[in-house]
Amino acid sequence: MKIVKTNIASYTNTSLSVFSREESFFQSPFHSHPEFELVYILESHGKRIIGNSVESFESGDMVFLGDDIPHVWLNDEIFYKGINSLKAKAMVIYFSRDLFGNSFYELPEAQEVKKFLSQGVKGVSITGQTNAVIAKKMEKLLKKKGFEVVMGLIEILFLLSKSKDLRYINDDSYVSVSDENKNDRLAAVFQYVKTNYKEEISLDEISKIANLTPTSFCRMFKSKTKKAFVEYLNEIRVSNACKYLIETDLGISEIAYECGYKTASNFNKLFKKLIGTTPKEYRRNALVQAF
Repeated sequence: MKIVKTNIASYTNTSLSVFSREESFFQSPFHSHPEFELVYILESHGKRIIGNSVESFESGDMVFLGDDIPHVWLNDEIFYKGINSLKAKAMVIYFSRDLFGNSFYELPEAQEVKKFLSQGVKGVSITGQTNAVIAKKMEKLLKKKGFEVVMGLIEILFLLSKSKDLRYINDDSYVSVSDENKNDRLAAVFQYVKTNYKEEISLDEISKIANLTPTSFCRMFKSKTKKAFVEYLNEIRVSNACKYLIETDLGISEIAYECGYKTASNFNKLFKKLIGTTPKEYRRNALVQAF
């Protein structure tokens, strides 16, 4: 099964949708769509994969997604055991880029919103006071109709474009290296890992890509990304393994090898640590019909 490419507007017959979800567990597979998406988790916990990032989520998690960025929310294993008291609840806004039209994005007053939307390709985590304010506005938006919904969305986007409570979920490893950062050491590292994650990448090798000594590279990488290089490399490999599990019929050992792991046991251990389930369980739970 290939990665699921959906089109929300074709399902809802509108360029803007606001609704709440309540399920025993989130059932969408690893998928992408051309619409922007704003998600607020009301109740649930587990792991989410956005682009090449694998992170935990819990109630209160809020994320903005750009168009066509692959993503999935995976509940922890306990949600699949049929416990009635456990629910996966969320509020979601979908809207198309062309909702406002090209003239809107050319307005001087809309440049900050335009910039915010363009950064959505990395995925944006929304925290702090902004998270609380936007959650309340999303709740109110569920009760609005007609043009009031559009006005409410514009207000939300304006607040997000001004906020300091934002964190990019993916970095330049997920997007193409642009002309303005092509000489950046980290950009070169991200691009190298993106291309060569299947191969064995030693600390000496990756340090040379950054033109640094191994000690200096480790210090720089941890300072810029807040994680060790080996953690980042495993996240990239596991997120690509998720794609293999959905898009192909390869066995677990074959996928482990394709993603740079020499043994299936090591792959299984790291996969469960990052995702919360074994690769076999992930394949079984993720291969369901997208809503």
